[in-house]
Amino acid sequence: MGPGWGSPGDTNESTVGLLGALSIGSLRASGYNVLTWDPRGFGKSTGSVEIDSVDYEARDVQQLLDWVSTKPHVALDGPRDPVSGMVGASYGGGIQFVTGAVDCRVDALVPVIAWHSLETSLFKSGIAKTGWGNLLSLAASGASLDPTIPRANASANATGVIDPADVQWFADRGPAELVSDIGVPTFIIQGTVDTLFTLDEAMSNYDLLLETGVPTAMMWFCGGHGVCLTDPGDQSRLSERAIAWLDRYVKRDTSVDTGPTFEFVDQNGASYTSGQFPQPAGAPLTATGAGTLQLVADGGSGPSQAVSAGNPLGGFVNPITPAKATNAVDVTVTAPNDSMVVGAPQLTVTYSGTVADGDRPTRAFAQLVDDATGLVLGNQITPFEVILDGQQHTTTIPLEMVAQHMTAGSSVTLQLVATTVAYAAPRLGGQVDFSSIQIALPVVTDVAPNAAVG
Repeated sequence: MGPGWGSPGDTNESTVGLLGALSIGSLRASGYNVLTWDPRGFGKSTGSVEIDSVDYEARDVQQLLDWVSTKPHVALDGPRDPVSGMVGASYGGGIQFVTGAVDCRVDALVPVIAWHSLETSLFKSGIAKTGWGNLLSLAASGASLDPTIPRANASANATGVIDPADVQWFADRGPAELVSDIGVPTFIIQGTVDTLFTLDEAMSNYDLLLETGVPTAMMWFCGGHGVCLTDPGDQSRLSERAIAWLDRYVKRDTSVDTGPTFEFVDQNGASYTSGQFPQPAGAPLTATGAGTLQLVADGGSGPSQAVSAGNPLGGFVNPITPAKATNAVDVTVTAPNDSMVVGAPQLTVTYSGTVADGDRPTRAFAQLVDDATGLVLGNQITPFEVILDGQQHTTTIPLEMVAQHMTAGSSVTLQLVATTVAYAAPRLGGQVDFSSIQIALPVVTDVAPNAAVG
């Protein structure tokens, strides 16, 4: 069980799992021995943090597997091959993917709120996610970090971008295309309100695993690196399904029902399932509009003022959580009938604009606001490049994935904004004239209410 970023391995059997992670106690109660460790650079471990590199942290776990295989109470599949699965959230999720890609001794994976690529999660559309970058730096204060990490964070805060060589360094760390080399059953758990590692990161890993043909399932819950501001539903499902996955593929108990291939929760806490990830069916929910966005710092998206009782991350995450903006171009989408929106909305804009001279990137941001609650769907916001040379341009952008149940007559509003607390400030001083805005929300039908939740 790998720990989260900046943390040593847990040793307290009574600790409650955070951010969707399993606890040592729940694993022990289910009949598992649990090995935890301090990843290199954290806790009492020496070396420098290399962000779950296949050449460093993954090799460390291979040594741990060698060591545990020598213990007399450990079941073996063969010499130096312990019967084993991996669990853990965030940093402890990423290490599962890279270890599973290079070591076939691990029999099952349950990565929780992990990432696919640090390039797409931390530097989407070429602008730094400074909200989380600064929190992660704070969490790792005092750790022995590879010098690329603090250098990149300093550049992100100063300019909004980092050196291309440093972007590549981050891209080379963690799962990415290594997921294609995983040959063991994998159960992905991801948060609908995770603003660090969004649903799109999980979807990239899920698609690659399906191509390999290994048993694969995915579950979305209201949590993760973020704050759940809506009804979370029955979160006991997380540990129940994770333990079931281990029982089936580590204990090799073929009588165990591992549950549906895909399970998710909507904004009302209702759970739904599907035999596969549902593809859009029928006509999407669409709307069109136009408007002019002033490129100023004030009135942007966030910080969130909403309160989520009992969430330990609230005080840290609310200041970097998107919220309804006052300086925005708005387009409202109304559902003509009951519709389940699951997946990535598609945005197409035709625009022209100018901006003051400067070195910062030229970007705008898109978010969807639930008109009934005033909350941003999944707290998600998507940056996109705008070319502000006075000429007309057209671009299509997939927005961050969401899960939203819309009843007949309900609506959400697309907001195009100039700034957000989630990302670095782009170049300001000018305006963008959006002559055409088209938004399409994907509607799915191949889902059913979760019979296991009553």
